Amino acid sequence: MLLRHYLFLFIVTPFLYACQPSSKQATAESTLPQRLDSLFGTVPDFSGVALVADEGKPVYYKAFGYQNFDTGTAMDTAALFELASLSKPFTAMIIMMLQEEGKLAFDDPVERFLPDLPYDGITIRHLLQHTSGLPDYQAIMEAHWDKSRVAGNEEILAYLKRYHPPKQFEPGTQYEYSNTGYVLLASIAEKASGEDFIRLCRDNIFHPLSMRQTDIRNLEDKEKRENMAWGYLYVPEQTRYVRADSFPASNYTLWLGQRKGPGRVSATAGDLLRWDQALYTTQLVNRETLEAAFSPALLKDGSLSHYGFGWEIASDAVLGKVVRHSGDNPGYKNHIIRYVEAHKTIILLCNNAHATFEEVLKGMEQLVAQQAKGV
Repeated sequence: MLLRHYLFLFIVTPFLYACQPSSKQATAESTLPQRLDSLFGTVPDFSGVALVADEGKPVYYKAFGYQNFDTGTAMDTAALFELASLSKPFTAMIIMMLQEEGKLAFDDPVERFLPDLPYDGITIRHLLQHTSGLPDYQAIMEAHWDKSRVAGNEEILAYLKRYHPPKQFEPGTQYEYSNTGYVLLASIAEKASGEDFIRLCRDNIFHPLSMRQTDIRNLEDKEKRENMAWGYLYVPEQTRYVRADSFPASNYTLWLGQRKGPGRVSATAGDLLRWDQALYTTQLVNRETLEAAFSPALLKDGSLSHYGFGWEIASDAVLGKVVRHSGDNPGYKNHIIRYVEAHKTIILLCNNAHATFEEVLKGMEQLVAQQAKGV
C-alpha cells in the first residue's frame, strides 16, 4: 500500500502530460470527469470525497475508500469530515457579521473584549490575518495542562495569561499562521455578541445556508453520526489503517476537545459547496466586507501577505483570482479552492491522510485549468 504512495509521484507527471490532447477531437473525447477518474485511478488507496463544480453545479462528485476502515463501511459523498482549519473561514465570517452589526470593529484592540491578556498592540484585524505575533497556545497547553480534563477557550486564555510566553514578533510586521489568533476570535465573538460561538455559527451560517450536516461537534456527537468519516493513519508494521485518535500524538484532539475558533467544524462536501456559493452573494455580509476578506494583509513595511480574513489569497494564470484554505487533523487532509472570477470550485476531503494528497490536489488544479483553456 505504501508502495503505491511513492509510485504516485512518478505516475502523476506523465499522466498530466498525457492529459493534454493534441487536437480538438482529442479534447472532446477526454472530458474533465474522465481525466479526473484517471487521476484517482493512480491512487487506488485514496479515501475521501472529491468535488469539482462549475457555476455552482457539480461536474465531478465521487467518493473513494472507506468511512470506517474497521467496519469496511464504504465512503459516500454524503460523509461527514472533520474540517480542521477549513473551520477558520467560518470563524472569520462570524467576526465580519458582528462588524457589520456594529458590535465590534476590525481595528479594535483585543483588550477591549479580552482584558488582562498579556499581549498589547494586537487588533482583531491582526488576528484575522495571522499577523498578531501571538505564541502557540497548543505548546503551552501541552506543557502544563492536565490531560485528564477537556479544555476549551476559557482554559486556553487562562493559561496564556498565567504563563504568558512572549510574542513571536510585533503585530503587523509579518505573517505567521496562528491557531491562537482564531481561538481569541471565537472568544471575542462571544464577548461582543453575548452568545455562545457554536450557537452563533448555527444561527448565522449553518442554518440560513441549509448546511444541514454541518456543525461544531465533540467526540460524543460524532460517535452518534452514522455518516462520520473517521480519520485513519497507515501503520506499516500492521499493514493496515488504524484510527488516528487512538495514537497518543493525536490525544490533543480529545483533551482540547472544547476549543472553538481554529477548528472542530465537521461538514460534508455538499455543504461546503453551499458555503462556497453563498460567498458569491450578499446573504451573509455585504460586498465591501467580502472584498476585505479576499484581500491580502498590508504589513507595516508596505508589503502584502497572502492571507485575508480566513482565506489564503492567490492568483492563477488561467482562472484568475483564487481564495483557498487547507485543513489537517490526525488522519484528515482537506482543501477547498475557489476560483472566484471563473466561478469554479475544487473540494477535496481525505480521511486517510494520504501521502500523495498534495499531488492529487495539484493534479485536480491542473486538469481544471486545462479544461478552462480548452486543451
